[in-house]
Amino acid sequence: MSTTGMDAAAWDARYAAGGRVWTPQPNVWAVEALGDLRPGTALDLGTGEGRHALWLAELGWDVTAVDFSAEALRTARAVQAADAPGTTARIDWVHADLLTYAPEPGSQDAVLVMYIHLLAADRRALVRSAARALAPGGTLLVVGHDLTNPAEGAGGPSDATVLFTAQDVAADLAGSAGVEVRLAERRARAVEGAPRPALDAVVVAVRTA
Repeated sequence: MSTTGMDAAAWDARYAAGGRVWTPQPNVWAVEALGDLRPGTALDLGTGEGRHALWLAELGWDVTAVDFSAEALRTARAVQAADAPGTTARIDWVHADLLTYAPEPGSQDAVLVMYIHLLAADRRALVRSAARALAPGGTLLVVGHDLTNPAEGAGGPSDATVLFTAQDVAADLAGSAGVEVRLAERRARAVEGAPRPALDAVVVAVRTA
């Protein structure tokens, strides 16, 4: 999801309009970074309709899924009840604003920040909070539309003030003790029906201590 130019009420209206806003399939970069990890505890920040929370729960993870849109969480619960009822005990759906939500430090084996587009100072605070939530050995995945995407890619917001590069996120994490950036790249992602791929900023970091 993206928060650029919209508040919780606006996102509630968008999710309530009918139909799925996002694809139900997990993002390709999430599958690559997390799909083969041993299940543990996971935190999905900005879960939206819950596609990553549900995917992880079906793999055996215990997930805390956070979003500021009550309507998004209503949809996520409905999808869970219809398509993945066996995950009910594995997901805690949390209605909270990511800018004020404070996860317990050292509590998560994986943290996802997927397509959350904020002003730089807010992004930095969110990414650092996400990193603090990692347990030793835990993996942080941050993905968003790259700064170059409006001109060279497909979809996503066009406001450059909320877009970022992988190097921006790596710099955000530079002051996080014990967190090592393992990957920071601009990557092309195929988009069905689009004449060219979307360009994503993809960062994977691990807490080593």
